[in-house]
Amino acid sequence: MLDIRAIRENPDAIKERLSTRHDGSADLIDEVLACDESRRKAETEKQQLQSQRKQTSKEIGALRANGEDSSAIEAEVKKIGEQIKTLDESGATAEARQTELLLSIPNLPHDACPVGADEESNPEIRTWGSKPEIADPQDHVELSNAHGLISFEDGTRISGSGFAVYRGAGAKLQRALIQFLLDTQSNEHGYEEVNVPLLVKRECMFGTTQLPKFEDDMYGTDNGELFLAPTAEVPVTNLYRETILAEDQLPIKMTAHTACFRREAGSAGRDNKGIIRMHQFDKVELVQIAHPDKSFDLLEELTGHAEAILKKLGLHYRLIELCSGDLGFGSTKTYDIEVWAPGQDKYLEVSSCSCFGDYQARRMKLRFKDSDGKNIFCHTLNGSGTALPRLLVAVLEQYQQPDRSIKIPEALVPYFGAAEIK
Repeated sequence: MLDIRAIRENPDAIKERLSTRHDGSADLIDEVLACDESRRKAETEKQQLQSQRKQTSKEIGALRANGEDSSAIEAEVKKIGEQIKTLDESGATAEARQTELLLSIPNLPHDACPVGADEESNPEIRTWGSKPEIADPQDHVELSNAHGLISFEDGTRISGSGFAVYRGAGAKLQRALIQFLLDTQSNEHGYEEVNVPLLVKRECMFGTTQLPKFEDDMYGTDNGELFLAPTAEVPVTNLYRETILAEDQLPIKMTAHTACFRREAGSAGRDNKGIIRMHQFDKVELVQIAHPDKSFDLLEELTGHAEAILKKLGLHYRLIELCSGDLGFGSTKTYDIEVWAPGQDKYLEVSSCSCFGDYQARRMKLRFKDSDGKNIFCHTLNGSGTALPRLLVAVLEQYQQPDRSIKIPEALVPYFGAAEIK
């Protein structure tokens, strides 16, 4: 969440940067400040009354020691106590509302973030490779049906729409991609591989900003106290929740493969053909916990690590930067990597790489101790390294052959055990 001190000191600057998101969040800053003023005023008055009560209580002791009547002063002390209770209640109400507001206000776009209202304003940063020349390309659904790779009917029979069953070479290809992704990120890019639970506590979802804003998109259980992880970002980043790190531990780099669960798959108006948008899908995630002075340089590095996957697989892609109006709720700067899907005749987002500044760390109370012994909030970063369904779509569609067999990318052959799917 945003630093309340920064809001107090520079409310107009905060409002100006939030206004570039075009989501109305800038309008909440004045109410945050009003709640903050009420809370602080109640606390000041409470401290004054406590001091007054302490002094008055001494007078009661003196009167009693002299055998004099202290009932009037005792009544005054009681009245002060009631006033303190009222101030406690009003202060707590103001604090709760302030916290609610702060949790609903997104992160500030980075100073250099392109300003725009929506995805139409996202600039293309670079491309890699070229679109394969395929006459009359089939899409991944047609290819999967022809080779028995993915059964959407089985997924629907078992779990409903938005689920799929990978079979035969399809299941093997999925497994090969996962192993390839993990090996690349851990062996070549220095990430520690971690295996984490898929059920996460409610406070973990708050820490990485899925709650409260996106609760309706999540799969909750135990009356909302546990959630199926929507992304490995949640359990992996929260490994260091409420932790004070040593400065020389930074950066911490972790990668994890998990299944991910999201209700929003197949929402009205969204392209949900085949496995492009699913309720359950696999992903290999990259997470870094960084020093504030180095986080944006590390974002460039992390993005490069995700791009390396597509380069190794020989897949044409483009990199775009999200403008202020398309930026994710907790992010201050984001790059999206979009891979070309010939059967769809469009690019598909396969990775989103973001720096959150200290926005998540404040929620998680994740800090490090600097050389002066001061506790400083870390910066957090994450990115898909990459999401499996759309990566698999790109492999099938970019590597389809004229006879409708599917060539396996050279880097993947040792994992898959064959050079093609016939």
